[in-house]
Amino acid sequence: MPGKQIIKPAKSAPALGPYNHGVRFHDLLFCAGQIGLDPATGNLVSGDIKAQTQQVLENIRTILEDQQLTFAHVLKSTVFLTNLADFAAMNEIYGKYFTADFPARSTIQVAALPKGAQVEIEVIAHY
Repeated sequence: MPGKQIIKPAKSAPALGPYNHGVRFHDLLFCAGQIGLDPATGNLVSGDIKAQTQQVLENIRTILEDQQLTFAHVLKSTVFLTNLADFAAMNEIYGKYFTADFPARSTIQVAALPKGAQVEIEVIAHY
């Protein structure tokens, strides 16, 4: 497979800027950070950190499924939270998607995220 392949799933909400949902390079898929956008409206889902985390992970699932992958293929994730006090609540939902052989993960508190989101997650997966 020469070079890189741009991934733009038809079922995903449009990107909020000059980036793609994912880039495949050889046997790796680099997914852009996802926030809790409803793909049908392009708006941030309402609700608490749990609701946003669930939508984020559903958005990631859409990208993975577009490439015939699952959460089991994820090697590394990075979680960005606007409030580390939300760590346990985010983790509760995260643990429902990553159920075995968890990926390596970093969690970072940030000052702000696009559209006022409370959580953003990016992943790297393998084919």
